[in-house]
Amino acid sequence: MTAALISLAAILGAFFVVFVRFFTSPAYVKEFGPITFVYTTQAILLWAIASLIAGFLIYRVEHDRKFLLRLFLAALVLRLIVASGIFAFNLQSFFGGDVFTYDWIACNLLKGWQGDALANVLAGGVMNRPGAGYGMVYYVTGIYLLVGRNMYAVQLLNSVLGAATVPLIYIAALMIFENRQVARLSAGAVAFVPSLILWSSQGLKDGPIMFFIAVVFVATLKLSKRFSLGYLLLLLCALGFILTLRFYIFYISAAAIVGTLLIGTEAIAAQSFFRQFILLVLITFSLGYVCMTGYIQAQIQQYGTLEAVNVTRQDLANSANSGYAKGYDVSTMSGAASTVPVGFLYLLLAPFPWQLNSLRQAITLPEMLFWWTSLPLLVLGLWHSTRYRFRQVLPILIFTTLLSIAYSVVQGNVGTAYRQRAQLLIFYFILSAAGYVLLKEKYSQKVAEKSLEADRIFPGLIN
Repeated sequence: MTAALISLAAILGAFFVVFVRFFTSPAYVKEFGPITFVYTTQAILLWAIASLIAGFLIYRVEHDRKFLLRLFLAALVLRLIVASGIFAFNLQSFFGGDVFTYDWIACNLLKGWQGDALANVLAGGVMNRPGAGYGMVYYVTGIYLLVGRNMYAVQLLNSVLGAATVPLIYIAALMIFENRQVARLSAGAVAFVPSLILWSSQGLKDGPIMFFIAVVFVATLKLSKRFSLGYLLLLLCALGFILTLRFYIFYISAAAIVGTLLIGTEAIAAQSFFRQFILLVLITFSLGYVCMTGYIQAQIQQYGTLEAVNVTRQDLANSANSGYAKGYDVSTMSGAASTVPVGFLYLLLAPFPWQLNSLRQAITLPEMLFWWTSLPLLVLGLWHSTRYRFRQVLPILIFTTLLSIAYSVVQGNVGTAYRQRAQLLIFYFILSAAGYVLLKEKYSQKVAEKSLEADRIFPGLIN
């Protein structure tokens, strides 16, 4: 099975090297130049190298490595196909036009580094804005330094990060619930749910953000059990990347980390208390140093008020036909609090059936049906986790709660809510998987009890 998936990935890679350029939209070629054999070869080569590195790291995982490698390869192949289709048929604008903004800034940034003064001014004017998410621009620029201006390469590298998120979720779920079936189901959902494939197959922030969030939580769970300088550095680096991609997720992740280390994922003992204390001091010092920088202060001044949040929300609600709750004013604490219930409802469930009035919204229906039917399992998993494994699940509870509240207040557009929900789904699926396994075990237990009772009443009948 593993060999077959590797062969399929290699065949598809070779196929796209040859044929993607023949399907590319003339409008795209007119805007960005011809797509040559060298262009596609460089993109696929970068994808192959990144995939090999990820595969090697997965092979070193102690538990279930064969399953994880196969799941990673399956997720990788799916994302390769979707990314190539989006690129070849010029669907970037249809799904997320931010890719063209990153491309434009990255090109000007490169020209500025090469001595073009005007390009340097143009790039700097955007990059110097607070909350500009300069990390994604530098990420795209770095790829362009390696392979030239190549948006296909950006998509393919993001697809590797999206597929690599799968084993990370497996590891996190296994550490929290110590149940291989929960871990497998969680990872499988992240591998195959359409929205997670879609958002990690484009040149958008979403794929890298989900990957680094998963890295943060795996590192946090590892550190809560045993001190490791390597995991500490990995945690701080992942937080740094998140800060440059979407700064408010940095704050929420930091809150989840600090809360986890304060309470701990295991019963308090002298040794674990000392470890948690040292980690808390080191991480708090590091985060405090970052928060003292001018970049953070500028972000707080620009976006750290409810008035600024209200401007953002009104723009999202009124700038598209899919806006909702347009009359809400979140410029005050009471207004923001009143928005949370309806905002959370849309964040969790939208788009609703009566909102499927366009192709973009209609294609979400199969996934939404799957997601809506899994909500009872999410509730069951949440109840069981908070009651019996509260310490272990605490990082997820803090992160998902705070981010859900933040998005409930800020979001006012169905499409944006659907896109941002992907950052929560990777953890919601862990809880849903726990609910499913719990329900399955309860059912198996009842069947066994009925069999024992029947055997007691009618000895030998069952056999």
